Amino acid sequence: MQKKLIALAVATLASGAVLAQSNVTVYGAIDVGYTNRGDAKIAPGHAKPGSTNQINSGQSDTSKIGFTGVEDLGNGVKALFVLEAGFYADDGKINDQLFSEQAFLGLTGGFGTAIAGRLVAPRHGFLASIDPFGAGTVGQYRNVYSDSPVLGYAAWDPDRVDNAVAYVSPSFGGFNVTAAYATNAISQETAGNDGDFKTIAILPRYTNGPLDVGVSYQRIKNDAAIPLTPLADVKLTSLSVGASYDFKVVKVGAFYDQTKLDAGAPATADGVKHKVWLVGVTVPFGKNAIQASYTQSKYDGWYDDDKARQWAIGYTYALSKRTNFYAAYSDIKNDGVRNVGVDDASNNIGGIHDANDTRIGAYERGIQLGLKHTF
Repeated sequence: MQKKLIALAVATLASGAVLAQSNVTVYGAIDVGYTNRGDAKIAPGHAKPGSTNQINSGQSDTSKIGFTGVEDLGNGVKALFVLEAGFYADDGKINDQLFSEQAFLGLTGGFGTAIAGRLVAPRHGFLASIDPFGAGTVGQYRNVYSDSPVLGYAAWDPDRVDNAVAYVSPSFGGFNVTAAYATNAISQETAGNDGDFKTIAILPRYTNGPLDVGVSYQRIKNDAAIPLTPLADVKLTSLSVGASYDFKVVKVGAFYDQTKLDAGAPATADGVKHKVWLVGVTVPFGKNAIQASYTQSKYDGWYDDDKARQWAIGYTYALSKRTNFYAAYSDIKNDGVRNVGVDDASNNIGGIHDANDTRIGAYERGIQLGLKHTF
């Protein structure tokens, strides 16, 4: 699964096959499989709660149906739109909102591309493109973001932003810049503007042949008290650097991501830093591919710098150009009071822990088998 950047979504729309028409193109994905999650090892003094077995939709990629379209306005300018509706194939229900994946309208031409609506956050799309698992399956990099004492990874790594505008520059020899602004980063829009999670994102990126390098800056700011948390006057500033290189026989990638929390209250939250790094490889051979990654996170200012470590391995087999089988395994070691769990592209399950004490330094693991079809 590849959660694409705004620039990549626009590039897809800009392909000659789409631009030659003015009608709507329908596309989508159906992803269904089996998941087992649980604690591989428990801390002394705690009963092992066992594991959970599920048939899930959207394990490696969100199950969705999408619509794209363009209209030639003349003088090299075109109107474009994307609407993507996520759903759960295991029970037939739609996601919490109809067009939960993307919904935007814009203009594209020699000046670049300008769009507005619900968008993939540039930082998240960039990190997902380096992750061998594409931010999907139990091997996704986001697992190590899931135990923040406040806000959760919805704020520390938002995958979508609402009420957003974005600009993607033309490519200059492989170099382009994506800039975005949104007033609703975590679906918590208020009647006024003080309680909105306002976001600024800038992503300079160089892509040329096998090389892909980028630097992401993202700032999320809220000027009011946040409901259901002790936080007020919050600013989350993230800086990410990453690169990948495709040697054909193996693709390697790595990123380092740091987010600093500045808060007016409480004082214990002010200045906290969350640091994450990943190294990963993808080895293709024929219709097969093997993915592997190691991801580590730590906080400075919370949890006494305890670490969460994840290693993951996966396998995919292309049954056809549109259908593939996949398998993934992940193992997480929580040091001290860290409590990250195993999620996937669409199912935020979290750890399966002792109900009386969730912060137990458990060894969490997950296994998945599934089938994905695109159309």
